[in-house]
Amino acid sequence: MSNSIDIRTEKLTKSFGSIRALVDLDLEVQRGGTFGFLGPNGAGKTTTVRILSGLLRPTSGNATVCGFDIHTQRDQIKAVTGLLPEAPGLYSKLSAVEFLEFIGALNDLSGEILHKRIDQLMALMGLESRQNDLLESFSSGMKQKVLVASTIIHEPRLVFLDEPTSRLDPAASALVKELILALAKETETTFFICSHMTDFVEHVCDIIGILVDGVLTTLGSPEDIVHRIGASDLEEAYLKIVGGEVDRSKLLAWRD
Repeated sequence: MSNSIDIRTEKLTKSFGSIRALVDLDLEVQRGGTFGFLGPNGAGKTTTVRILSGLLRPTSGNATVCGFDIHTQRDQIKAVTGLLPEAPGLYSKLSAVEFLEFIGALNDLSGEILHKRIDQLMALMGLESRQNDLLESFSSGMKQKVLVASTIIHEPRLVFLDEPTSRLDPAASALVKELILALAKETETTFFICSHMTDFVEHVCDIIGILVDGVLTTLGSPEDIVHRIGASDLEEAYLKIVGGEVDRSKLLAWRD
């Protein structure tokens, strides 16, 4: 097996009763790559992340993450990856520093190394003046920044991000985008990003997959997909693929 592949799936499938959330997914993600997963709500993106991060067992098929088997080595996968779920939980009665100390301890970090990373991440996120305040006093955007910091504090080899910019303002979204690009380039951190934000994915990801009803229908670079579909940008291409194009001529038809 090539060491340059961080994610490899073969016919990966997940069913919930009669519902097939993921169907025969064949995918490879290169080490140090930024892979974007697009698709409508319910397409199977989060299910895929949960399987690959070791939180959910597939119904059938196989996959390796950083060389570890998802069936037999889930603990090893969790040790070398970071996960920011779409609806993460925070301990609101902890300060930002206390929360990051807790996450660090879960990842066998402590002492000077941990506190240096906390100080650096809080400064990067613009939260150094609030780092000792309780998280319950933070805005949703500030909480998301802390969660992003908690996901990368142990310097994972691969990071799963599910809607990482959903609660961020444009400036904070730009910060997260630059952080992803810098980590991918300078440390060969691999990113697997689920998002509805086509502009964010278009600028951050080198390869994009589009999932529709659990099936990977489209795979390629943003430029390749836009060209293949005959669109002006990724948003237009995405809407053509998933069938969500807006008929502008009918927008105000209710007024007739």
